Amino acid sequence: MLYAQIHLTLPVWVHDHVDTTRAYPGDEAKVALAIELSRLNIQAATGGPFGAAVFDAHDRIIAVGVNRVLPHTCSLAHAETMAYMLAQGRTQRPRLNQTLDGAACGPVTLATSSQPCCQCYGATVWAGIDRLLIGARAEDVESLTEFDEGPLPADWIGELERRGIRVVRDLHRDAACAVLRAYGEQGGAKY
Repeated sequence: MLYAQIHLTLPVWVHDHVDTTRAYPGDEAKVALAIELSRLNIQAATGGPFGAAVFDAHDRIIAVGVNRVLPHTCSLAHAETMAYMLAQGRTQRPRLNQTLDGAACGPVTLATSSQPCCQCYGATVWAGIDRLLIGARAEDVESLTEFDEGPLPADWIGELERRGIRVVRDLHRDAACAVLRAYGEQGGAKY
């Protein structure tokens, strides 16, 4: 029989560690949350060392995501894509910064603990994100863990910015790298 349903979830601990009632003003606060999610995810052994959060125009969380690839046996269950899917479900908008009739309703920001891989880069193009905030770089991920981030356009930042997505990198980069390093030192892909 063919599977006819997909069921992806965040770990239970997320509900105890994410305060959806507070605002996260400033880029640093948003990325700090994404990095904390990545740290908690490896601490709880519920997935890989990646966290992400989608924020509305008022700096409030729409949704968060953590890497759940191995727990769900699903290569698509990256932190960014989990956050996008949950945000789209919550808002009922496939493009998060547009209503179904095409009216703008942003800006919408994605904060991520590490630079999106090629898969998450593609999802970012279509998710309706206005701002992308990044902790660690792809080269950090590849040097500190066993992950291959895949190919990106040579001018990947320029490509996003031409599509109206502003990119800010290296926010709390050292803290994001510390999580990646801890994961790599633990032997990597166990969860």
